[in-house]
Amino acid sequence: MTEFADNAHRAERAMRPLFPATPLQRNAHLSERFGAEIWLKREDLSPVRSYKIRGAFNAISKRVAEGQTQFACASAGNHAQGVAYACQHFGVHGVVFMPVTTPLQKIDKTRIFGGAAIDIQLVGDYFDDTLAAAQAYCGEAGATFLSPFDDADVMEGQSTVAVEVLDQLDSPPDMVILPVGGGGLSSGMKGYFDASGVAVDLRLVEPSGATSLAAALEAGAPQTLARVDNFVDGAAVARIGARPFEILRNVPRDHVLSAPEDRICHTMLEMLNVEGIVLEPAGALAVDVLEPLRSEIRGKRVVCVTSGGNFDFERLPEVKERSLRFAGLKKYFILRLPQRPGALKEFLGFLGPEDDIARFEYLKKSARNFGSVLIGIETKDAGAFEQLFARLDAAGFPFRDITEDALLSEFLI
Repeated sequence: MTEFADNAHRAERAMRPLFPATPLQRNAHLSERFGAEIWLKREDLSPVRSYKIRGAFNAISKRVAEGQTQFACASAGNHAQGVAYACQHFGVHGVVFMPVTTPLQKIDKTRIFGGAAIDIQLVGDYFDDTLAAAQAYCGEAGATFLSPFDDADVMEGQSTVAVEVLDQLDSPPDMVILPVGGGGLSSGMKGYFDASGVAVDLRLVEPSGATSLAAALEAGAPQTLARVDNFVDGAAVARIGARPFEILRNVPRDHVLSAPEDRICHTMLEMLNVEGIVLEPAGALAVDVLEPLRSEIRGKRVVCVTSGGNFDFERLPEVKERSLRFAGLKKYFILRLPQRPGALKEFLGFLGPEDDIARFEYLKKSARNFGSVLIGIETKDAGAFEQLFARLDAAGFPFRDITEDALLSEFLI
């Protein structure tokens, strides 16, 4: 084994007083569905419900050994909680900078994990402002800044996920699927597999709205994305870390997959309703791409890293909405309804027995011979919409499907 692998084993042993190895569980439902042996590496069951505790613990433990006692980080999520937990464990002081817009639930959880060992500072509406404040504080107070991913010790800490996977199976898996955000987890695990000489086929998954690794591989260097969809907040990173990319730069481009946000919602609900497993959007990435990988994984042993379970249930209505839209069971459209008696009744007659009106907004304008109606329809059979739209066309009722129009949907829905 190389020095990287030896250090990963050393880090894994050091974590055991803090928390046991997270479970590696064979999932019967997914295994039967895909004709493969599907295992879930349950990082959502760590003390802070994500793998981030590993990198934070490893980085802080090394700095403490050097005599450092003051730390700071910028995070609105799992990294903040990992840092808070580790600070309390080591009895050192940490300042966690979070955006002003951070949900109270995340602030409270971070405070619970850190207790008296941490202070929380709410700074800035956007993460860039928060990051700048944290780094400025470190310069003024002499504290150590803890990067969420672009740090060698953090990457080494995340590599312990791979150490545990190999220890928990009687033989290496054929494939490991894991999420990518800033690259700390993926580079750490790839680094360990490479250093150990273990031949494991890796598939890395990014949310479609934040494909920073794909952009870096295509350009040959980290690139800053012009726009990022923050829905998958645990992996929505505009720029892959420089250190992680040095390990990931040789990953084949077709081994990096993107997962549409609406489809991720569908996967989250399926795991919740069928398996009783609560996953945050980033935590569902690895499971989400099993379907597009179906032909590649048949008959193989596959490990999916469920990276986190810090899901705020206030987001559940949005997740359900997006899941229905992905499944084709809910659509929104704008209808030009004639302003004449009986027009609405005529429209209602076009609906099928399983069609349910979930949204209806109509503004009658007396100076016109028609009115615009915003309609949301939910059904139990995606094919029902084809029939409904055909009936509307035949009756001469003009309409526009805006379900996939991101701008209009955001404004109107």
